[in-house]
Amino acid sequence: MKEEVLRLEGELAAPYFWQNNPDRAREASSRIAALKKEIERWEEMTSEAHTLEELWALAGKNPDPVFEKEFSERLDRAEAYFSELEVLYLFSGKYDRGNALVSIYAGAGGKDAEDWGAMLLRMYERYAESRGWKATRIHEHYGEYHGPSGWGIKNVTLAVIGEFAYGFLKHERGVHRLVRISPFSAQSLRHTSFALVEVLPEFVAPEEVAVRNEDVTIDFFRSSGPGGQNVNKRETAVRVTHIPTGIFAAAQSERTQERNRELAMRHLRAKLYQRELERQEAERKGIRGDQISAEWGSQIRSYVLHPYQLVKDHRTGWETSDIAGVLDGEIEAFIDAAVRSER
Repeated sequence: MKEEVLRLEGELAAPYFWQNNPDRAREASSRIAALKKEIERWEEMTSEAHTLEELWALAGKNPDPVFEKEFSERLDRAEAYFSELEVLYLFSGKYDRGNALVSIYAGAGGKDAEDWGAMLLRMYERYAESRGWKATRIHEHYGEYHGPSGWGIKNVTLAVIGEFAYGFLKHERGVHRLVRISPFSAQSLRHTSFALVEVLPEFVAPEEVAVRNEDVTIDFFRSSGPGGQNVNKRETAVRVTHIPTGIFAAAQSERTQERNRELAMRHLRAKLYQRELERQEAERKGIRGDQISAEWGSQIRSYVLHPYQLVKDHRTGWETSDIAGVLDGEIEAFIDAAVRSER
């Protein structure tokens, strides 16, 4: 890693490199920052390990209580560093270290489903905040009703900017199921709601997915706010549609059509990249004779608020009764279990 840092720094130091290759320069600069942070993690763990060896040698065979306390604390720190590094090295995908696009789509069910979409949106925004990532809404399609979680969400897309954001969040992809007493039911009936979470890499190299200009249509519209109200009188929001597949992406967070078009195209390219990965996986499973389930049937987690309180991940079996904590963004344990289950 240190050798790669030296090589990249040499690349950036070349005359006019930033002026001639701004995209490559930003990529290299970001990579250097990530590598230096990772090197620091290794050095911190190594330092703790060396200190543990020295303490053990000094204490001999009869350690006193003061030594045992210090040794235990340092061992915990060393193990915490190692555990973090172990998880990071399980991320072997090409875009695992990069940013993520998280889209939430409310299922059928009207107000309850839209309110569930708003709850999941808050959960992921809080999770991103807890990790020091930046989460920005680049497209929002609000519902028509205001519920306990604020304005309902028909669909929304978050750009999550942070180291390993895609590596962590890609394990949230699938259907999330909520069971609760409906806040919209006058008879206090129990209701089941579904929402689909889609997670894509925020950036996919253009050479990975070829998108021809003639295969894309571009539409402009006004961005809207809660309850369907227009919040921008100019048509700055952009929707791009890939004609051969019917896949589309939209962006409305920026002030200009040009910038929103760029964001929408990046999102579209990521969707096409994911579609190709799914096609390859389907072919691989087809050869083995496995049955391919529909995406909407890929339920990964249930959140039960009534008649008991439980959040359970159906892939790993991990569960907790702290549903308030989970909905407040405390989903590290679920993601960690999913990451480790792939080993």
